Amino acid sequence: MLDTLPCTLSLRLLDNALDAIVVIDEDGAIRYQNGAMQALSGYACGEALGQPLAGLLPAAMAEQHHRYVRAYLDSCKESTVLGQVREFAIRHRTGEMVPIGMKAIDLGIHEGKRYFGAFLEDLRARRRMQAEREALLAQLEKQALSDALTGLPNRRAFDAEAALTCARAARSGALTCVGIADIDFFKKVNDRYGHAAGDAVLASVAGLIGQASRATDFVARTGGEEFSLLFPGIGSDIALVVAERIRAAVEREPIVTPDGQQVSVTISIGLAQLAPGAPFAEALARADAALYEAKNGGRNLVCAR
Repeated sequence: MLDTLPCTLSLRLLDNALDAIVVIDEDGAIRYQNGAMQALSGYACGEALGQPLAGLLPAAMAEQHHRYVRAYLDSCKESTVLGQVREFAIRHRTGEMVPIGMKAIDLGIHEGKRYFGAFLEDLRARRRMQAEREALLAQLEKQALSDALTGLPNRRAFDAEAALTCARAARSGALTCVGIADIDFFKKVNDRYGHAAGDAVLASVAGLIGQASRATDFVARTGGEEFSLLFPGIGSDIALVVAERIRAAVEREPIVTPDGQQVSVTISIGLAQLAPGAPFAEALARADAALYEAKNGGRNLVCAR
C-alpha cells in the first residue's frame, strides 16, 4: 500500500511511527532512522546516516551480523533470521546497552544495491516490569517460607530442606543429625512479662541459636516456642557439641524486654542421627523423644537418642 503513496507521505508515516525503524544497505551502513530510532540510539537526526550499523551492536554480534549479511547476499537461500523477532542489546551513544526486540526484513534492490529494514522495540520497560515481578514473587516465596516474628525459615521451609538433606545424605552416605530445641517454661515468661516480652524472647533466642550454629546448619522455627535444626555432615557426637554450644549461648545471654526488663531463659534440645535408608520422620520422632527426656531430666539439657 505504501508504494502507492507519495514518497513524502510515506516518510512522514515512518518518521512518526512508535516503533524504532532503521534501514541499512548491503554494506551495513545506516541509510535511514526515524525519530523513535534516534531516541533509542541517542544519535540525532542525520548524525548516524552513513555510519556502520556495527557501531550499535556488541562486538561479537557485529561480526556475526556482517558475516550473515554477506552469506545471505552470496546465496539464494531463504533467510532463517529475516522476519523473525530476535532479542538482544544495542549500544546507545552513551555506551549503555539497551535491550531490544528486532524484526528485520529484506527491502529488495534499489539502484543496484540491496537494502534491509528493521523494526526495533525498546524492551527496557518490559524488562523492568519483569524484574519487579520476579522480585515480588521472590519476596512472596520468602514470606511463605519465613517466620514473620523471628525471620527464621518456617516449618514448610524446614520440611523442604530436610528432604534435600536426606536426598544428599542418601547419595553420599554422609552423616546427618536432626535436633529439636524448646524454650523452657516459656508460658511463664508470657504470663509474667506479657506477650510482647514473649515475642522478644522468641526473636532473641532465634538469633542466639543461629549465631551458635555452624554456617552449614539449618535452623527453623517450627512451633510456638519450638525450633528445629538440621546438622548435615556430622554424627551425633559432634552434633552434641554444637547443640551444647547453642544451649550455653542461650543460657548466658539475658534478654531485654520492650519495657526494659531483663529475662533469662534456657532451652532444652533433643538430638537424633538419621539412620541410613530410614525415613526422616523416624529420626524426627527420636529427636522429639530425646527432647522430652531433656525436659523430664530437669530442662536446660541436651539429650540424644
